Amino acid sequence: MTIFSAAMLLFLVMDPFGNIPLFMSALKNVDSKRHTRVIVRELLIALAVLVAFLFTGRSLMRALQISEPALTAAGGTVLLLIAIRMVFPQAGGLGVDAPPGEPFIVPLAIPYVAGPSAMAVVLLIASRQPGCWPEWLAAVAAAWVLTGIILLLSGPLARLLRKRGLIAIERLMGMLLVAVAIQMLMTGIAQFMGAGA
Repeated sequence: MTIFSAAMLLFLVMDPFGNIPLFMSALKNVDSKRHTRVIVRELLIALAVLVAFLFTGRSLMRALQISEPALTAAGGTVLLLIAIRMVFPQAGGLGVDAPPGEPFIVPLAIPYVAGPSAMAVVLLIASRQPGCWPEWLAAVAAAWVLTGIILLLSGPLARLLRKRGLIAIERLMGMLLVAVAIQMLMTGIAQFMGAGA
């Protein structure tokens, strides 16, 4: 996996276009002058969580005695389920109930940006080639920057693309993620079969 492919995978999983309506809904009771400050704060918290997973992922894998083929196959399965929900969203959406007042950590940082799927991808990336952590850190940073730009422009983008445009982009990202998930699942199975041969 290259820096570019890792960054694109993480970007697809973060699903910033799908998160635009969720962010706007969570911030509807917050003073518009504070929107940018709140989004930046939540993005920084999400980045801290993802970086923490990047550096603790290998130790967690060893503690749980999970092999790389198992993690690759499990990651592919999780991503496939997420991608299916992006292509065929549930009636209630993916919204998370937030406490009243200004959002803090939940739901913007976690789970909208640094959700279980993003953490799983970071864990998978970190476990594959732990010696390449500078490249993986760069990939996390690149995906985070792209996601941050889109979320900071959520208001103008929502007006420009409208609901149908946002839905179309999310469906396209979901289709790409389906292909990535199937490839990961096949790779994990092939690694397991090769190891058992």
